[in-house]
Amino acid sequence: MSLWSRLKEFLRSLGDGASLEAAFDRLRTRPEHTVAFAIAVIALGAKMAKADGRVTRDEVAAFREVFHIPRGEEVAAARIYNLARRDIAGFESYAAKIARMFRDRPGALADMLEGLVYIAMADGEFHAREAAFLESVRSIFGVSPEEYRSIRARYLPDEHDPYAVIGVSPEATHDEIRRQYRVRVRELHPDQMLARGVPEEARRLAEQRLASVNAAYEEILRERVEG
Repeated sequence: MSLWSRLKEFLRSLGDGASLEAAFDRLRTRPEHTVAFAIAVIALGAKMAKADGRVTRDEVAAFREVFHIPRGEEVAAARIYNLARRDIAGFESYAAKIARMFRDRPGALADMLEGLVYIAMADGEFHAREAAFLESVRSIFGVSPEEYRSIRARYLPDEHDPYAVIGVSPEATHDEIRRQYRVRVRELHPDQMLARGVPEEARRLAEQRLASVNAAYEEILRERVEG
């Protein structure tokens, strides 16, 4: 059964008039990891759009890219998005429940944060309200400033830094950089991502991340050879 079929089944089980707050509570007690991951990113993405005050076509397209939503399967994602937009609960409440849900898998929380940065940058701009929103989510999720800097360095042109993408200091030796590069690549293995609760349907995010890690490593090697 696909992620979207499971998501529709879960939404049906909530019944009419249910809030996403109730969904998060239910997932916490009877977790379905990949469904929980999808709901978390879509719901927080909706809250981020509300904080920014607009939803662009590029951001909608980014949702489709992050989750590879097939044509005809948009209904479940749209319902979650609209529930989150209408819900009076603040995003901090959502983020706190999600953090508790994934407290034993901090890597999944970093993956979610990366998905949100990817969506925020879909229109080519990183707005001040989006930045404030994501910094709050980072703090609630417990993602370290260093890891968040690495995420931002992958997607924000003004913050591009190949060393930050890999997660090393510019003073690191070549062996240290190579070891950390291999760690980053291992993190993106499908088995590792599935173990963290990342849906297979989110493979586009993994592809983008792997491409940026490879490009950063090659950039560092060129810089050191030419230097």
